[in-house]
Amino acid sequence: MNGDAPGLRPQGQQPSCAYNPYTVKRLLIAVFMLALVLPGTAAARSKVLAIHFTAEVNPVTQDWVNHQLAHAQDHGYSAAVIVVDTPGGLEESMRKIVQRELSLRIPVIVYVAPNGARAASAGVWISEAADLLAMAPQTNIGSSTPINGNGANIGSDLRRKVVNDAAASLRGLAKTHGRNAKWADAAVRKASNLDAQEALKLHVIDLIAPSLPALLNTIDGRVTVPRHLTLHTKNATIVDVRPGFLTRFLSTLIDPNIVGLLFLAGLAGLGFELFHPGVVIPGAFGAICMVCALFGFSVLPLSWAGLMLILLGAALLVIDAHVVTHGALTLSGLVAIAVGMVTLFHKAPAPYHTSVPLVVTVTALLGGFWAFAIAKAVAIRRRPVSVGPDQIVGMEGVVRDGGQVFVRGELWRARSADPLSPGEHVRVAGLDGLTLDVRRID
Repeated sequence: MNGDAPGLRPQGQQPSCAYNPYTVKRLLIAVFMLALVLPGTAAARSKVLAIHFTAEVNPVTQDWVNHQLAHAQDHGYSAAVIVVDTPGGLEESMRKIVQRELSLRIPVIVYVAPNGARAASAGVWISEAADLLAMAPQTNIGSSTPINGNGANIGSDLRRKVVNDAAASLRGLAKTHGRNAKWADAAVRKASNLDAQEALKLHVIDLIAPSLPALLNTIDGRVTVPRHLTLHTKNATIVDVRPGFLTRFLSTLIDPNIVGLLFLAGLAGLGFELFHPGVVIPGAFGAICMVCALFGFSVLPLSWAGLMLILLGAALLVIDAHVVTHGALTLSGLVAIAVGMVTLFHKAPAPYHTSVPLVVTVTALLGGFWAFAIAKAVAIRRRPVSVGPDQIVGMEGVVRDGGQVFVRGELWRARSADPLSPGEHVRVAGLDGLTLDVRRID
């Protein structure tokens, strides 16, 4: 039996594995703290949806912007940023975007960018409706005076109503968000326009930022007015979205100039198919053009008088092709088409009016083509009959199956005193209605 005391090791002998309870405790505490810090760090990195709106305000782009705003709210984004560069557009579409901005449960930021961009006309309302409004250094905002479809001022009585309504709307947005309501009134009544530095000095905007990441880092922690939403945007992950092909295509389709041309092309294609059934391709092309034109008609404010003038003009051109009027109906039809195209969208705001030079060019080309076609038709009518008893008698042909004879590119019924076999050559001796009397050529 060992004489050493129990639990004591001989002097100089070290344990094979040292156990220090204090070291283990420290390790456990460190692991626990790390587990708490890492999720917090991941959660602190928020997401921001950057909606690049670089188009006119119309029902197509309005649907796209509102869809993206709803997507940002429903998918956990900390904020939605509308990167604006727009000349304006339709009032109804603008108001729907503003309503969506005001109803969103997450902060909405409008950033007029990049350098050289603008927020004009309807774009000012979209900007002032944001919880926070910023601009890039070399941008401008303003010019919100309502005008009619051809870019001119509205008549005096109607102008007062429209301008007062627009001014009150924009003043209300600016005042509610703690910005300069006096300038908002001047933007509508006097078409006031400011660059970024002037807008910041007059408190039309909240700040100037050279880039979107710099903007998000600067505004982190701010509380918005009037909804008192706290912004958590520092070092946020930016998710960029831009209009896709379908949005750009549909937005192009509602260009008044393109809509008018599509409508004329649709009338031409369907009319050609109506008078020449079985050709198929012109009818199919005309139907496609007509459907695209009807889409534009459903979106833009349409003038029924302009539409009726275009239809009347097309009808006069068709009538003149069948009645001898020495071009009077053709000239009347061209004038009706030109006036109809100009007035087709005269109720729409400035970006959506028909180009007069384009209308003149199209009318001139259509008139030249129609004059050429009418001249050719008249020449054909006056040409003497090329196939008749006097012309076909004496011609040679070839016998085909079924007792028919191929003469001058046509198949005729034939009879002969001699039996005929396919492939034999014959000569026309006479004509009885649509039946040829033929003789075999030896």
